[in-house]
Amino acid sequence: MFVLICATLLFSVRGIHAETGASVWGRQYCLTGTYCITLSEADITAEAGLCVVIPCSFSTATAFTTQHIVWFKCKTSNRKCGDSDIIFHTNKYNTKVQSLFKGRVSLLQPDVSQENCSIIINDLTESDSGAYQLRVNGLQYGYSDGLTYSERAVLSVKGLTQKPSVMIPPLTEGQQTTLTCTAPGLCSGSDPKFTWTWRGAGEKNSQITGNITALKTENLTAVTQRHSSTLTFNPSAEHHNSNVTCEVSFTNNITAEETVTLNVTFYPKILNGSKCEVQSGVLTCVCISKGIPLPYIIWPLLNNHSEYSVITTVSRQTIHSTLTVKDHSNTFVECVGRSRVGETQHNIPVITSPKREDPHGPSAQLPWVVVAVSLFVNVISIILIMFLWHTRKKVNPNQEDRMYMSIKKTDVSSDYEVIALPLN
Repeated sequence: MFVLICATLLFSVRGIHAETGASVWGRQYCLTGTYCITLSEADITAEAGLCVVIPCSFSTATAFTTQHIVWFKCKTSNRKCGDSDIIFHTNKYNTKVQSLFKGRVSLLQPDVSQENCSIIINDLTESDSGAYQLRVNGLQYGYSDGLTYSERAVLSVKGLTQKPSVMIPPLTEGQQTTLTCTAPGLCSGSDPKFTWTWRGAGEKNSQITGNITALKTENLTAVTQRHSSTLTFNPSAEHHNSNVTCEVSFTNNITAEETVTLNVTFYPKILNGSKCEVQSGVLTCVCISKGIPLPYIIWPLLNNHSEYSVITTVSRQTIHSTLTVKDHSNTFVECVGRSRVGETQHNIPVITSPKREDPHGPSAQLPWVVVAVSLFVNVISIILIMFLWHTRKKVNPNQEDRMYMSIKKTDVSSDYEVIALPLN
C-alpha cells in the first residue's frame, strides 16, 4: 500500500523535477553510521491551493525505539528550527504545533516503526515556503531520547498555474449529456468549490441551466482524493459555439478555471425565407437550411426535369440553394435538407407574380421622351422671348411717335406764347 501511495503522490513531483534531472528520493545523509536520513537533493516546488509530498526516510540505532515523529518548518536562513517552529507531531496532544498547520499535515505511513517520515501538506499557500526539518523521539536503553537531523528539505510554493480538466463527450441536440470538471491535484485537504458558467455569442456570463453536482470526491488512497463536478443538461442549437467555464476555488481565495467551446451537432432545419415564385413561366425557388454538420439541399422536383439550374452558397452553418426551372405545374415544391445526423423536408408554396414590364422597353422610355420634348420647348420659348425683348429695345421711334411728340410740343409752345404777349 505504501508503494502505491508514494507512486501516486510523487508522480507530480517527478514532473516538477524532470527539468532539473534531480532524483526525487534524493540522497542519504548520515550523522553516524546508524543515524541516517534520506531527503530530496533539489528544492521541492509546489503550487498554492494544492498539496505537496516531502519524501523522507530515516534510520536509527538498533537499540533505539521510535515513538514519535516531529516536523519543523523555519526560514532557510535559520541554521536550526526550534520548538516554536513545530508543524506536525504524531502525539496529537502536543500543544506546540503551529495553528496554521493543524489538520493540514499528515504522515503517508502512520506506523512510525516503518521508519518512513514522508509527509503530505494540504491547502498550500506561498507562505509555506521554507526549510523542513525532522526530529525522531523514542527510547534507547529504556531512557527517553531523540535526534534532530541536521539535513533539511527545502520547499518552494508558487502561485497556482494548473487548470482543471473538462471532459466533453460528443454533443447532439436533444440528447442529454454530462460534462465533467476535475480539479487539479490529488489532495486530501479542504474540498474545493466548483462553479459552472457559460457565455454565448455577445452575451454576459450566466449560470448554465442543468443539473449540477457541486462536488464528487473519489478516494484513491487513504491520503489522496480526486475532486470533480458534473453538469448534466440537454444541449440545443443555441449552445453551439458557446463557451463553458469551470472554476475551481480552493482555500485562501485561490482559484483556477478552464474554458472550453461546445460543438453541438444538430439536425437540419428549413429556415424562414425559403420561397418559390413564378414569373413569365419561369419557376424560381430559394431554400435555406441550417445544421451542424452543414447539410446539403435536395430538390425532388428535378427528377422530372432535364433543364434547370441550381446555385448554392454557404455561410457558416447555413446553406442557400436557388433553383430555376421552366415548364412546371406544381403548387408546392419540396425542399429537403440532409446531413449525416438526419434530414428534414418542407413543402414551399408556389406564388405567381404579375408580369413585370421590361425596364428598357418603350413604356419605360416614354417618360424620358416627354421630359426631353418639354425641356426643348421651354428652351426655345425662352430664347424667342429674349430675342423679341432685345429687338424692341433697339428699334427707332416710328412716324406715329414723332407726330405725337410734335403735337405735344405745339401745345407747349402755345402756352409760352400766351405768356409772352407785350403789354399795351
